[in-house]
Amino acid sequence: MVEEQDHLDEYLDNHYIHRSNWLRAAVLGANDGILSTASIAIGVAAASSTREPILLATLAGLVAGALSMAAGEYVSVSSQTDVEKADIERERIELAEMPDLELQRLAEIYENRGLKKETALLVAQELTEHDALGAHVRDELGINEISQANPIQAALASGAAFTAGGILPFLVTLFLPLQGMEYYLYGFATVFLMLLGGMAAKAGGSGIWKAIFRITFWGTIAMGLTALAGYIFGVNIT
Repeated sequence: MVEEQDHLDEYLDNHYIHRSNWLRAAVLGANDGILSTASIAIGVAAASSTREPILLATLAGLVAGALSMAAGEYVSVSSQTDVEKADIERERIELAEMPDLELQRLAEIYENRGLKKETALLVAQELTEHDALGAHVRDELGINEISQANPIQAALASGAAFTAGGILPFLVTLFLPLQGMEYYLYGFATVFLMLLGGMAAKAGGSGIWKAIFRITFWGTIAMGLTALAGYIFGVNIT
């Protein structure tokens, strides 16, 4: 029995879908942290001749962005969780009021997946006897432990990831020369995005270069447009 559990754990370790929820929130947060903070800094740097406005704008963007990211993720995932709970409760009522119809519905799902009609009905009956609600939640509603999101976990992951990503361009504005600051920010932010894409691909088991290209391409476009706005609309800040 212990050996079977070890084999199961090893099998799960070779797959990455169980990381999808927290990985999505972390990558989104870090990407936004790098991109938003760097874009703000680039826009202000393009219109400023002193360091203080750049630092202030960058720090304000970092703090506001992290809090906004965490709050937004919490509300979004909570809404998803509320919908899931409502569907599960509705399924519980339907099982109590019309068990035969629900059994037939479950059998049809398995039949549509490729089982013979008799086999599908037998599987549906056995799963219903074991855990009727669990079978319907998993196979009819498509909700399982992997896909279920945790609002607090998602909020903390997003907020922390945004902060970690946003600190990087902030350090650039703090320590690198003021002359040509927007170019330093653009270059370092691009490197940060490439590293993030590589780490995300590694953690998710996907193609590294494809992820790096995707995240870097759109990130550099966003920063370029922000810098352009700073040059066009920015009034020189002293």
